[in-house]
Amino acid sequence: MSTNSLRIAVIGGGIAGTAVANALKVRGIRADVYEQASEFAEVGAGIGLRPPSVNCFKKWDLYEALEKVTSRSDLMEIIQGDDQVLIRETWPVLTEDKTDAYARLIHRADVLDTLIAGVPEDQLHLNHRLTEIIDHGMYSEVKFANGNKIEADIVIAADGIRSPIRGQVLGQHEPVYSGYLAHRVLIPFEAALGMASEENILRIYVDGDNSFYLLPLENRNQVSVDITVPGEFAWRPELTKEEIMESIKGFGPTLQKIVENIKLEDIVSRPLCDLEPISKWSTKTITLIGDAAHAMLHNQGQGANMAIQDAEVLAEAISEAAAGTITVAQSLQKYEEQRKPITKLYQELSRLFPTDQAETAFPEKAHF
Repeated sequence: MSTNSLRIAVIGGGIAGTAVANALKVRGIRADVYEQASEFAEVGAGIGLRPPSVNCFKKWDLYEALEKVTSRSDLMEIIQGDDQVLIRETWPVLTEDKTDAYARLIHRADVLDTLIAGVPEDQLHLNHRLTEIIDHGMYSEVKFANGNKIEADIVIAADGIRSPIRGQVLGQHEPVYSGYLAHRVLIPFEAALGMASEENILRIYVDGDNSFYLLPLENRNQVSVDITVPGEFAWRPELTKEEIMESIKGFGPTLQKIVENIKLEDIVSRPLCDLEPISKWSTKTITLIGDAAHAMLHNQGQGANMAIQDAEVLAEAISEAAAGTITVAQSLQKYEEQRKPITKLYQELSRLFPTDQAETAFPEKAHF
């Protein structure tokens, strides 16, 4: 089978979907990406891209573009009150290169923009909301709300924690609510009132199990604020400014002042949910990737990293099917077996909230 004969459809144009399109492109394999929205957009917070993920961008010829919108971070701090540093720790080494003790700080939107720029325009399809997927065994049929339908040898479900494809093909796996809400906003660097690091250090301020992230985004001259506090579940929580201020009363006065100065309409609030590990990701023609396969909480900052690394492993397995050395079904199973152990570990670790009792900022260090 030649590399051009496989019909591959990626459902979902977020980080996971565009990452796998890039990973396949550098192997000479076309993948069409179908996004339900009218534009490609990413919300959320700043993140730290770890070396294994950065190495994927290098393989996909995207590192130069990535470097322009990221900054290197060597340290993380956990702080109590306004200034009591409990932990100051280097990032863990997750590769065979012992000098890789770093992360590259970036906003999720800049990750997505970098990935989209790498995908040929004719492979990106907006306004395609999946309504039905039919697995015919040797191929799958996908129907969209706009009336279009396609057939594909491989369908990659990059459609998120509430994945319609997962629900239709592999059974329902309901999101698990952590009991916490995340209030997220981008602010100018000066609006952080000196609490954000000028040395690109991710700072996590803690009040018991509640946390207040300040992640500097040097290229934007902004700070990504992420406040994690208990709250009632809703997919789109609507809180008053007074309710948010009440929820952060245990933090230091300067942090409270930062939030007091932020307009309510600029804050995006979301429930923090994950999935229990899923026993089966794939059929003979369909597989899950990213949050659809292994949604995790944000505490270890590994959700986007795992999606990016999924993409590289999946693309490599598919390239073997394209070359005819294994079948499509075998390639999807190979990917699934390779990725499940590490994603399951991070799903478990991500349920450990940063706390004023923590001994390390990186519980993963015990496993590497």
